[in-house]
Amino acid sequence: MTPKEAKNYVAGTLERDQPYERLLRQVVLEGELTHDRTGVGTLSTFGTRMEFNLQDGFPLVTTKKVFLRGIIAELLWFIAGDNKVNTLQKQNVHIWDEWVLPDGTIGKGYPIQWRSWHKTDGTTVDQLSNALDLIKHNPNSRRIIVSAWNAGELDEMALPPCHALFQFHVRGDGFLDCQLYQRSADMFLGVPFNIASYALLTMMIAQECGLRPGDFVHTLGDAHLYLNHADQVAEQLSRTPRPLPTLRLNPAVRSVFDFRYEDFTLENYDPWPAIKAPMSF
Repeated sequence: MTPKEAKNYVAGTLERDQPYERLLRQVVLEGELTHDRTGVGTLSTFGTRMEFNLQDGFPLVTTKKVFLRGIIAELLWFIAGDNKVNTLQKQNVHIWDEWVLPDGTIGKGYPIQWRSWHKTDGTTVDQLSNALDLIKHNPNSRRIIVSAWNAGELDEMALPPCHALFQFHVRGDGFLDCQLYQRSADMFLGVPFNIASYALLTMMIAQECGLRPGDFVHTLGDAHLYLNHADQVAEQLSRTPRPLPTLRLNPAVRSVFDFRYEDFTLENYDPWPAIKAPMSF
């Protein structure tokens, strides 16, 4: 299916869409045809956002089945500061296999920057722990930020961070909000993972800090659809979104660093079937 055919196919009402489907449709209808480093080509928009109220349900996409087990495994891997790909492979999670370096790691990517940002004096900064401390002891701070975009170490990463920076905000009514800035967003394959991952991270941190999960705001730089995903996107946008599921956290876990896979329970997830599509490199 050509980009023009895809635009014609998905044109229609937006009222039934949830935030993800609404933006997916917008990229198809308004995206500019661009040439990218993969050689595949994309429809691309710049400077968009989605908002999810986490009190309304867990924002796991329902118009196709999403691999939640992989999302949880990857997030726990980031939180642990572990960059060894075989940690995921032992759990039959292979989402990083294409980017593994000869030493078996992803280099100084997300886990290292979140937990062990290297300073020029040889020491490291645990950004995630610092964010937790600020939420608990200085909740009005405007500096509750974790950045994966370390310009001095990009050439030591298997892949420059796509979801580059996130910030927390504590509301006076006891809610914890999170805003993510994602510089590059593969709308079909990657973004459903990113939405669920940061929503879950917000829920975990809120539980440790005695807060309620509030809003997850997802700000995107280059939001794009690869041209070889046009048929799959058209199929997905022909489906009506279903009610959001509920994700429950084990209330006995009081530290973000103590969560294990078995501490998460997904309820009432009734997605449409999965849709396969090729990864572009």
